[in-house]
Amino acid sequence: MRYKLFPFVMVAFVVVLLLSNTVAVKVAKFGPFFFDGAVILFPISYIFGDILTEVYGYKRSRVVVWTGFIACLFMSFVYWLVGILPAAPPWGGQEAYQRILGQTPRIVLASLVAFFCGEFTNSYILAKLKIFTRGRWLWTRTIGSTIAGQLVDTALFITIAFAGIMPGTVLLRMIMTNYLFKTTYEVLATPLTYAVTGWLKRVENEDYYDFQTNYNPFRVTMEDLR
Repeated sequence: MRYKLFPFVMVAFVVVLLLSNTVAVKVAKFGPFFFDGAVILFPISYIFGDILTEVYGYKRSRVVVWTGFIACLFMSFVYWLVGILPAAPPWGGQEAYQRILGQTPRIVLASLVAFFCGEFTNSYILAKLKIFTRGRWLWTRTIGSTIAGQLVDTALFITIAFAGIMPGTVLLRMIMTNYLFKTTYEVLATPLTYAVTGWLKRVENEDYYDFQTNYNPFRVTMEDLR
């Protein structure tokens, strides 16, 4: 079945993901709390993940997650490749480039592992809850899946990226602060999620249930791409 808007939703998801990974290098301060720059944008990728799974199902959401994963990997490679090219003598921006876009292997690994595990956790739980609730109470699925997915994502990223660099108490505080902010973000966005999901279901004439879906995240077939 061909969908009218699925390609646009997928592109929007990937764009948000790439921007999030790019702006994450800035550390912002809100009151006594410190956040990376992606915290205001990255939760939107989970909202897209909820919408994709709710409307189109886990199988197609799996394709989108893999697309985002490969796009992030390619972006990191390009940033690294451009960074090691010899800088022209008149250009004095090499240090600034490396500081902002230089990709350290540890941060790239943390970002990719956290994204992969968090997004698939989010999609799996939402798809299962949709069957369990028989399609009712959308808020239980969007919030429930986010609570699990964001916890996995945040804990993995901060642990892999900063373990051994920062004290354990600081890591725990960072995990809890970022996790609570991201989860609250999605809870507040629930009315928007309802509106977009309802609109897409009407336009696409689709409300997919994953009754016979193989939930293996590594199983992507040609059928999933149709």
